Amino acid sequence: MSRLQLLRHCSQTLLRNNLDYLLSRNLSLSSPCALKSNLPIKWNRPEKIPCYKPEKSGDLEPLMELDVKSVTPLEFRDSEELQSADERIKRLFTLEFFPYSKTREVLREEYMSKVKRHLLDERSPEARISRFTANIRALQAQYEKCPQNKDMKVRLKQKIDKRKRLLLELREQDYKCYEYLLEKLNLEYKPYPPKTVYMRVERKRSLRMLTDEYCDKIINTKLDNYKKQLDSQKESFLENKIEKLKFIMKEEKECGATPSVTESDIAEVEKQLG
Repeated sequence: MSRLQLLRHCSQTLLRNNLDYLLSRNLSLSSPCALKSNLPIKWNRPEKIPCYKPEKSGDLEPLMELDVKSVTPLEFRDSEELQSADERIKRLFTLEFFPYSKTREVLREEYMSKVKRHLLDERSPEARISRFTANIRALQAQYEKCPQNKDMKVRLKQKIDKRKRLLLELREQDYKCYEYLLEKLNLEYKPYPPKTVYMRVERKRSLRMLTDEYCDKIINTKLDNYKKQLDSQKESFLENKIEKLKFIMKEEKECGATPSVTESDIAEVEKQLG
């Protein structure tokens, strides 16, 4: 038998002996990582909210509803010929018979009219944020109908990020205007979490946190029970203490030693006893 075969035979023999030993002692061969915890803790991964959802973007109300059968596009609102035209002609010049882009223009103007500083205001922070809000809510309503349109999803995410950046700048520069804008547009500003605080949702970290909470709960429960137990024994303890203080005071008086217990000490304990 060669040396290599001898080593292989010895290793197989040792492995077989170890296996027989473990089986004789009824020991588990599974790794510690495969063991399940006996603690009553169950963790479910929280559902991720998509970036385009109003719950994530901060929009507290859906898109404003327009009566497309009665509202005309912006370029025909001041037309004198249309005002004196027949009813059938007027209906043909409503948003019902125009592309959806005209409806979005009217919606943008409605949102901007709430907060813009003057009639020709187009570039102020308030006007830009209101215009972004109208576009975002219109895209959200469209994306709910066509969730397979990925380009729309990308544009929606970009507009949400741009509006969030403008809100942050306005918040730092003019806080009163920022609050006024949130109230008028019914928005909620949700900033990005700081990198020093943000923690990615992980099962291991979450289970550790839940285990810490469970251990703290057990400790507090045991401390409360121990406190109740001590409170129930408080009366007998104080009565025993009064008897011993009186005995010490009596013995010191009979022996002529310097008194270490006075009547005031006994009175204080009796006061605690109530």
